[in-house]
Amino acid sequence: MKNMNTTASNTIKMRDKGQLVLSLLVAAVLWFIMFSPWTAPQVNFWVCMSASAIVLTCFALVFGKVGSYLSTLNFKLSTLFLGFAIAALLWGVFYVGDKVSQLLFSFSRAQVNLIYNIKGDVSPTLLALLLLFVIGPAEEIFWRGYVQRTLSNYRTPLFAFVITTMCYTFVHLPSGNFMLIMSALVCGIVWGGLYYLMPNQLTAIIISHAIWDAAAFVWLPF
Repeated sequence: MKNMNTTASNTIKMRDKGQLVLSLLVAAVLWFIMFSPWTAPQVNFWVCMSASAIVLTCFALVFGKVGSYLSTLNFKLSTLFLGFAIAALLWGVFYVGDKVSQLLFSFSRAQVNLIYNIKGDVSPTLLALLLLFVIGPAEEIFWRGYVQRTLSNYRTPLFAFVITTMCYTFVHLPSGNFMLIMSALVCGIVWGGLYYLMPNQLTAIIISHAIWDAAAFVWLPF
């Protein structure tokens, strides 16, 4: 009986790891399509990003059983405040980082402008709504709620944090945009680090990601 239980447990572990790898590969393909110079001009970025957010959320719900985990999310006033505070602090970090990068790198402003050019002629209100209620939450549900949490089940939380942050950064490499890649690294460290330190505060982390996205990209761009 013990051997049967061990075999069943190993089978579940292999299945979970396979599903996680598949999910990460799909994320890498989707981000390649959105950001690589060969494919990005052929797609509508916001349609593709929104669709990608939905796809990754589905992976998290189906493979990561995130649905029951998300049922524990709370939206108490203190949680909302924490989420807004994290977003504000991160915006401040990027504000300072933007000024410093302009002093250090002659190409930084041009690359940041390329990022903002993605907005195109899409309505700022629509962009803010997508970032607040679709893209921002979906990224946290996938990267922290599924990837980092699943890795933590099989390795140490620190290992899960490092690997998730690396993957989150690497999917942005096809853009070839140094400033975007560094932004992803910083954001991955901040949100992944918060989840590592406070795994019970995923609600606040989701809120901070959504608010920061809308603030940095629409309301208070750098």
